[in-house]
Amino acid sequence: MDLENFLTQHQSAILKRWFNFIIDTYPPETAKLFKREKDPFANPVGSTIFQGMQGLYQELVREIDPETASPFLDKIIRIRAIQDFSPSRAIAFVFVLKDLVREQSRAADDPEETLSQDDLTSFDGRIDRLAMLAFDIYVQCREKLYELRVNEVKNRTHRLLQRANLLAEIPDQEPSL
Repeated sequence: MDLENFLTQHQSAILKRWFNFIIDTYPPETAKLFKREKDPFANPVGSTIFQGMQGLYQELVREIDPETASPFLDKIIRIRAIQDFSPSRAIAFVFVLKDLVREQSRAADDPEETLSQDDLTSFDGRIDRLAMLAFDIYVQCREKLYELRVNEVKNRTHRLLQRANLLAEIPDQEPSL
């Protein structure tokens, strides 16, 4: 069976295991909530992660297009960057998909449904490209977070100095001729 057909046929099982892996990286009580609550308004994080996963999976079936895959990946990575996951933990969910697909291929009852080594190598390449994209997005998100934190500290400092009446305005000087 070729890679695209295999991924399409086993999408539900692989997505379910992949979602459980991602959710299990959170504390146990949080993971229970994410798994149990299906309402997107009551569980926006779990819902956003699952929607991002579905989009990414569809991209992996076809071939990775960075322009199309980025918004799906951004949904997941943005959450993980805000929650202070280390870079390796934040993007580990991408690499685990290699193992999940291999396990699903080995579990196939019919030898015709297993993936060839060439298909697995091709899939590994797709995952590696996705992981590089995930790392770039993670770094961008972290940079933005640090920028926001620095700006907040600057604004607080400025307001404190204003309240303490320690700021002085410098009059504009006319250029001399």
